[in-house]
Amino acid sequence: MPKLSLEKIALINQSDSYITFPTDIGNIEPLIFEANVNPSFVIRKRKDSKLMAILTPQIIIRMYNEYSYPVQTPSYIPQISVFYLLNHKSELEYSVLFGRLAHHSNGQDGEFYKEDGSINLESGNFSTNFIELGLIQTDFSKTLKAIKTLKSSMEIHPKYWMQDELQGSYSGLRWHNAFTSFKFPLNKLTNQNRARFSLKAETIFMLDNYNNLKMLDLERLNAKLTFYYHPKFLEDIGFFVQFYHGMDYYNIYFQHQISVIRFGIMTEILRF
Repeated sequence: MPKLSLEKIALINQSDSYITFPTDIGNIEPLIFEANVNPSFVIRKRKDSKLMAILTPQIIIRMYNEYSYPVQTPSYIPQISVFYLLNHKSELEYSVLFGRLAHHSNGQDGEFYKEDGSINLESGNFSTNFIELGLIQTDFSKTLKAIKTLKSSMEIHPKYWMQDELQGSYSGLRWHNAFTSFKFPLNKLTNQNRARFSLKAETIFMLDNYNNLKMLDLERLNAKLTFYYHPKFLEDIGFFVQFYHGMDYYNIYFQHQISVIRFGIMTEILRF
């Protein structure tokens, strides 16, 4: 039977490091790849601590399938997350509170708008800071023979933490929900310390008033579904397929609405 810990629950809550293949299906610009570089540095006093933190210098990079294969305005999202063990009923049943402080920018200092009034995607400055507060609940499904986690949180971008050009056009209040399931071959003949399959469903709903959208407008909803498979012949990486629909999360491209199916490889950070 696999076992959980506060550290593993915290790592489940981090975004995965991955690189996509140049086979995206959808309305995103043609890419050679998109990469999410997100190492996790654990900060704690000892392994059995109820309180711990994770520092992550996250960077998202897109290389475009254009002349000279440019990499434009990477997303820099350094963050620190704090986790507190609220309740621990069994080896797989946990309740954890968490908070996150993060910065999101593109490392540019040009004017936000071009002379024609359109957004300067190549060198326009994009910068915001936010906090996220939420709860993670874990359990084991005997029916599915899988570990499952539920996360719900609120992401807040205070106006004085957001650059002026983003106010009114970039959502500063977001409700996150996520469901993750890790499938194990649970039999006595298998000594498996990692999940062969995992599934993660995520939604973000924008709650504040921006772009004059109605409260039930579908543009307020971001949805992502990721399926991951770890074959036996690979040690630390596996393959994934992902569907995403909603606001483009790549910094200053936020006004684009994209629907895309992508494939790639993903690192495995969890070993049970």
